[in-house]
Amino acid sequence: MIKILHLSDIHMGSGFSHGRINPETGFNTRLEDFVNTLSRCIDRALADPVDMVIFGGDAFPDATPPPYVQQAFASQFRRLVDADIPTVLLVGNHDQHSQGQGGASLCIYRTLGVHGFVVGDTLKTHSIQTNNGLVQVVTLPWLTRSALMTKQETQGMSLAQINQLLVERLRLVLEGEIRRLDPNVPTILLGHLMTDNASFGAERFLAVGKGFTLPLSLLTRPCFDYVALGHVHRHQNLNKTNDPPIIYPGSIERVDFSEEKEDKGYVIVELEKGKAEWEFCPLVVRNFCTIEVDVSKQEAPQAAIIKAIAKYNIEDAVVRLIYKIRSEQLDLIDTPELHQALKVAHNYTIQPELISQLARPRIPELSACNSIDPIDALQTYLTNRQDLQDIATSMLEAAHGLLANDKEALLEL
Repeated sequence: MIKILHLSDIHMGSGFSHGRINPETGFNTRLEDFVNTLSRCIDRALADPVDMVIFGGDAFPDATPPPYVQQAFASQFRRLVDADIPTVLLVGNHDQHSQGQGGASLCIYRTLGVHGFVVGDTLKTHSIQTNNGLVQVVTLPWLTRSALMTKQETQGMSLAQINQLLVERLRLVLEGEIRRLDPNVPTILLGHLMTDNASFGAERFLAVGKGFTLPLSLLTRPCFDYVALGHVHRHQNLNKTNDPPIIYPGSIERVDFSEEKEDKGYVIVELEKGKAEWEFCPLVVRNFCTIEVDVSKQEAPQAAIIKAIAKYNIEDAVVRLIYKIRSEQLDLIDTPELHQALKVAHNYTIQPELISQLARPRIPELSACNSIDPIDALQTYLTNRQDLQDIATSMLEAAHGLLANDKEALLEL
């Protein structure tokens, strides 16, 4: 039996707006949260100890993280090198550099020849010797349309037809890898991808226009004893019969408020040929808390807001207070008192919403009588949505990708 730790979607360096600078270290406290959480994952790998660690992709928010973030990531995985635990690092969509093929933020480990580290930036089978036997790991990194076909091949095709062709192209390539597998050796498929029956969060929108969705049937193959996935931040098992288990461990930390109610953790797998037992191991991570209250009909709106705050345990949490109010009530709000009530939180934002503006466009530039470029419209909208600032850049990139795809489709018609 071979014991494996499966984790994914670390996104180290994300969510700095939800933290503050630690005066003792000079680092953002959210970076420290991510490092501490990753450290607990590595602690488990060393304490058991496991025979191998597999990482499902998205180490950082993008392919060019600052050096101090790279160092924080490397310092934790270095502990696996010191313990002689083989590790597979898969390239996710956030790890890929836009100017070329491969995972710019992860391939350095292969370039430096880090002992025991395998970087999965291509569809390839890796035979890995562990303390308890040999394991085959088929790496399936994040794939884009350009990785499987050229623009000329898709001329005159609808998006649905293109997606189907992509799936068939990938099926053929994957079949080639499967035929070369040793049927007597336990096998893992490690993929960073979207499946057609997964429950998605914000990560689905961050990847719009950059990838494609794979059918679950492509992964449910008897040659795979365990299918380890990354990309989706919500933990889930896509194959309830567990033949094989198809597991998203989810991200190890909350990236933003869209993950407020999600459990975070990693998976421990006990693998042998023809069988895989797995267990989700939840991590204690910093709470995100949304306090939303409508005081528009309250005679004492300030008291109602303070009462609403008191209902939640906000100590050391990342908090957003959203209250709906009429414009004529604004003079009744004592903002310093709200700050005082929220000061026990780790970080907080206060977002008043005027309900008198809800019946008409809240942003004049976006009214029906104005003509505006779609990208400019999105930019205007995001400028007025402080709660979306964490993912604003990615949303704009996704919009550019969608528009580019639409233009290509029109040119091909």
